[in-house]
Amino acid sequence: MEQMDKTYHPDRIETRWYQKWEADNCFAPSGSGTPYSIMIPPPNVTGSLHMGHAFQDTLMDTLIRWKRMQGHNTLWQIGTDHAGIATQMLVERKLANETGQTRHDLGREAFTDKIWEWKNESGGNITRQLRRLGASLDWSRECFTMDDNFSRAVKEVFVRLYEEDLIYRGKRLVNWDPALLTAISDLEVENVDEQGSMWYLRYPLADGEKTADGKDYVVIATTRPETVLGDTFIAVNPEDERYQHLVGKDVILPILNRRIPIVADDYVEREFGTGCMKMTPAHDFNDYEAGKRNDSVLINIMTPQATIREEAEVFGYDNRPSDRFDGKMPSDYVGLTREEARSKLVADFDAMGLLEKIEPHALKVPRGDRSGVIIEPMLTDQWFVAVETLAKPAIEAVENGDIQFVPKNYENMYFAWMRDLQDWCISRQLWWGHRIPAWFDADGNIYVARDEEEVRSKYGLSADVALHQDNDVLDTWFSSALWTFGTLGWPEQTPELATFHPSSTLVTGFDIIFFWVARMIMMTLKFTGQVPFKTVYVHGLVRDGQGQKMSKSKGNVLDPIDLIDGIDLETLVDKRTGNMMQPQKAKAIAKATRKEFPEGIESHGTDALRYTFLSQATTGRDIKFDMGRLDGYRNFCNKLWNAARYVLSNTEGQDCGQHGEDVELTLADRFIIARLQQTEQEVTRALDTYRFDLASHALYEFVWNEYCDWYLELSKPVLWDETAPAARLRGTRRTLVRVLETILRMAHPMIPFITEEIWQRVAPLTGKVIDEHTTIMNQPWPVANAELVDEQAIADIEWLKQVIVAIRNIRGEMNIAPGKALPIFMARGDDEDRRRTAENERVLLKLAKLEDITFRDADTMPATAMQYVGGLEVHVPLAGLIDKDAELARLAKQREQHQKVIDGIERKLSNESFVAKAPAAVVDKERARLEEAKAAIVLLDEQQERLASL
Repeated sequence: MEQMDKTYHPDRIETRWYQKWEADNCFAPSGSGTPYSIMIPPPNVTGSLHMGHAFQDTLMDTLIRWKRMQGHNTLWQIGTDHAGIATQMLVERKLANETGQTRHDLGREAFTDKIWEWKNESGGNITRQLRRLGASLDWSRECFTMDDNFSRAVKEVFVRLYEEDLIYRGKRLVNWDPALLTAISDLEVENVDEQGSMWYLRYPLADGEKTADGKDYVVIATTRPETVLGDTFIAVNPEDERYQHLVGKDVILPILNRRIPIVADDYVEREFGTGCMKMTPAHDFNDYEAGKRNDSVLINIMTPQATIREEAEVFGYDNRPSDRFDGKMPSDYVGLTREEARSKLVADFDAMGLLEKIEPHALKVPRGDRSGVIIEPMLTDQWFVAVETLAKPAIEAVENGDIQFVPKNYENMYFAWMRDLQDWCISRQLWWGHRIPAWFDADGNIYVARDEEEVRSKYGLSADVALHQDNDVLDTWFSSALWTFGTLGWPEQTPELATFHPSSTLVTGFDIIFFWVARMIMMTLKFTGQVPFKTVYVHGLVRDGQGQKMSKSKGNVLDPIDLIDGIDLETLVDKRTGNMMQPQKAKAIAKATRKEFPEGIESHGTDALRYTFLSQATTGRDIKFDMGRLDGYRNFCNKLWNAARYVLSNTEGQDCGQHGEDVELTLADRFIIARLQQTEQEVTRALDTYRFDLASHALYEFVWNEYCDWYLELSKPVLWDETAPAARLRGTRRTLVRVLETILRMAHPMIPFITEEIWQRVAPLTGKVIDEHTTIMNQPWPVANAELVDEQAIADIEWLKQVIVAIRNIRGEMNIAPGKALPIFMARGDDEDRRRTAENERVLLKLAKLEDITFRDADTMPATAMQYVGGLEVHVPLAGLIDKDAELARLAKQREQHQKVIDGIERKLSNESFVAKAPAAVVDKERARLEEAKAAIVLLDEQQERLASL
């Protein structure tokens, strides 16, 4: 067999191993063992892998690989979401760029054909990137939310809910995007901090009424003057004595001369603005609720494009037209945009002497995350799910423990939202998506069924009754709410549904608990009678090193694939293709990285990135992505690689006890076997509680400090001892390979590529029989054996480590060359110290580079450097080891440097002005530096005193 490469090159192994795993169908369920399943939160088909995806998918893959090794029948279901708005926008832009056409030029059917064409050619980018991340998804079951089977499930759910009066169509206020001409969800609205204005406008009182201070008008404050045209009443706080006598009176709405009433409503805050609020129920969500409480009507003044209508739509809350107000709009406002109408209205108020004042005002402006335009609360005909009856069992499922949230505090967030639910708007005015299975006749009657043929049969409609299907499509959150059971073949009762539902764990961010998690629980309970998942693991969001949200506008976005493959900022060559990057991407990468990484980003490999994510996955908290940790975990992979090379170089072709031959285990062998059992237990316990950070830390500490730094060194005196008995050599070789092989299995869920590569070399040395299709991912998860925990061996090795560290510390302090053989004196201590010294003398001489070890009376000790190990004194005699005068001069120079630091800090701290004006943190830092410098001088003085006595 070829030797392992001297240097760890992740790019040489990662793609090769993933292709082999997929070709061998390693990710499919085994068909045996207790089922364990995770349904991937379906990424948008238009998307690319971002840091949030990479973090989340690393957690899921770790769970799946771990459960697979525990013998579970595992399914990690893959699928992508059709992403209605995003996909339609992408293909529309592509169409415009290539042909200059719009979707309307093509028509609905031809345009959706174009989308399918794009999806089949280019829609697999994110799934290719998931493979690059090592995600062990069952690709044979790849699902798409617009697939025929899934679409059938969507129609089935819609029809059944409609038949139970849980879906209805009505005119309600929704988030409306005037650019995309569709309703959008709250999640697709970004509230952006912007500087605006507050306009104070006078509304004349009707019938000669006066305010408490004698004015014939009231003043309202608004950030949206253009909505004055849709005002239906004025509201004041019922406890506000300024306006109590006006409740029930009217004002005359300027420009329109519309009489509107003054009402009392607790919603109004007396201290905000003037305490007098204009109410426009058709263009503000809070006003809508206030209008409902006060028996008002809705006046929609805007077109879908957010321009002023020629005649406003006036409706009651029962969705019927109302004649309470005249909907005629002033002719000089018709067709104006919101901005134009605002400017004109303010000018008109000013001309009439009704503009009180204008003040700067900071506000949050709702903008569409896709279009960037200001979202308009708009009264439109939409389809809704009545959620009240669906919410009750969904709340109970969490209350009674059928579904557990991790961390548990997210249950409170879930309950707060579920107990204050509003009916869910599920329709979108798009062409791409699940078209609503509803048909209309010429009179506007609605017929709901799975297809038109069923409509005619169900409702007894003859062929000559003209029908047209609703043009709207369903919100993508509606289809994704069916994800856990729709992907498994429902409404058919498939074997997969019986086996893998409910799913085991949902891994998700807290930001979509409302939009997705809650809706999945409601829909799944309704249609399967089961919960969709048993555990919801809620993780934080990935932020940059300063804790800022990653965004393109801030230039702090990192591409996980770039962290894996590296970026050369000088050439900006895409290492995945070898081609120059597109200018736009090159510019973005340069902006995002040049400040922090002036020479670009080195290649780190997938395993290092995964381990970095896991190390920071503290339950529920946002993580600050730390490039320093990424470098550190690349070094960890290197350390594991080099450890394997050492082990293989000392075991391949040697007798490793593969066939159960007698072995003699050294103290070091017994120690590392014992610590391995403890680490197995610790890692398993951490994964059981979703503490990925603790699991990765425990494994790291064991591999780096226990196995590599100590055990491998402790093995050398045995392996290099030509007189060692065969059983002892065999025992150490067997321990080397068995512990390494177990480490690889324990690390595999976290770092799958490097562990597979090394395991293929190490496994045969442990006696395992493998062939070309054998993989580490199907090997058993390590299970601790309490009988192998030798507490005495652990204690003895810990003592041995402390002695070696003490000697190394003395070498460092006294500037003694590491390779210089030293005599050692030991004093005091107890019988255990003497036993341990005698039993481990050979190892101590070898690893600590000693001439000999002698116990002697502490009172007759010559000049030495000394350190304590418990009650034992470890002395290094200094005579003849160092150049006394040169060392004293060096120590004196160091002392002088520390004294200068002390003098400078003391001058600064004695300056009352500095102490008074400097931030407390700065003053505390200076005081800490002072104490450190003083402590250093104490140590230097002690060393000088010892040297002077030589």
